[in-house]
Amino acid sequence: MRWPDFLHLALRALTAHRLRSFLTLLGIGVGIAAVILLTSIGEGLHRFVLSEFSQFGTNVVSITPGRQGARGGPPGLPTTARELTLADAAALARVAHVRHVSASVSGNAEVRAQGRVRRTTVLGVGPAMQEVYSLRVRVGQFLPPDEAETARPFVVLGAKLKRELFGAGNALGERVQIGAERYRVIGIMEEKGQFLGVDLDDTAYVPVARGMALYQRDGLMEIALTYDENVPVARVVDAVKQLLGARHGREDFTLITQEDMLATLSNILDILTAAVGALGGISLLVGGVGIVTIMTIAVAERTNEIGLLVALGARRRTILGLFLGEAVVLAAIGGLLGLAIGTGLAQLAGLLVPALPVATPWHFVLVAEALAVLVGLAAGVLPARKAASLDAVEALRAE
Repeated sequence: MRWPDFLHLALRALTAHRLRSFLTLLGIGVGIAAVILLTSIGEGLHRFVLSEFSQFGTNVVSITPGRQGARGGPPGLPTTARELTLADAAALARVAHVRHVSASVSGNAEVRAQGRVRRTTVLGVGPAMQEVYSLRVRVGQFLPPDEAETARPFVVLGAKLKRELFGAGNALGERVQIGAERYRVIGIMEEKGQFLGVDLDDTAYVPVARGMALYQRDGLMEIALTYDENVPVARVVDAVKQLLGARHGREDFTLITQEDMLATLSNILDILTAAVGALGGISLLVGGVGIVTIMTIAVAERTNEIGLLVALGARRRTILGLFLGEAVVLAAIGGLLGLAIGTGLAQLAGLLVPALPVATPWHFVLVAEALAVLVGLAAGVLPARKAASLDAVEALRAE
């Protein structure tokens, strides 16, 4: 039998019972719409989170004191790992292919200005911090490259902190008290939002040496560095390990690259997107059960037709292909309907809730339609086999 005849017979069988066919393909459509909507939300969240991390640079290596992993000895004993120091940061700045280095400490402190007090995050950072994390100063300048031991008492305020302390007035040149020291405001940062639970707009940036004195720390909490974009990160990591290992006598520090963090985060978000899509797939399975039910009823109703086709010389595989074709056409049409509904709902959700990131990649659309066809094919196998196995004489005698 020719393919046009196959298609004609399949469509004629579906249009003979329009309401039943519509309800069946609607089940597939709802399943595909659920898959598209949920995966669009999951993919939107995926892209949003990765973009939030990527805006702080992708060629960043963070070094923290202490080595991750199991340690020997009884619990509760103090660590023997050496602290990261300002000298370590200065040495790292001389490593090949390293562009910028910023040492940092962080904590909370009271910030006072013009009779107002606000307890907020105070970061002790190096002058290259804005290059490392792609931050920008809106007004004034960032911390100057002073020697760490003689760093002047300058402070750069986040946009929100500036508004809380000085309102709409000019803050440059004003005095701010942090802890027991007074600092002069030399810059206001552009708004950046939150990162890992820290509101960068509600933050004060002071020289790292003064931050260590403020928090009474002997060592740094982190050293972050950037490297040339055309250099493999493994080469930079090896050079950093060799340098700090030689300075500390052993590897008592932890390196985290931005690439590794983004790759791990991407894998987690991929699993989340797949899990969300699987929830929508449950509706698709329900639609597949509907196709099995309808096709089984169709075989029972068309027993005489099947017997006549066999008596006229139709092969068993022709009967099998005919009913499989009906199931696939039904699922494909339902899939197209579901794609239209799902993408429409996704776009509508993005318009009604602008804060909700929604993205529907084309490969999701193609995969969803292929999934609908596969569900239809799988659901039509059992009824089609039943139809192909009917005896011609018995089928013609059936009422």
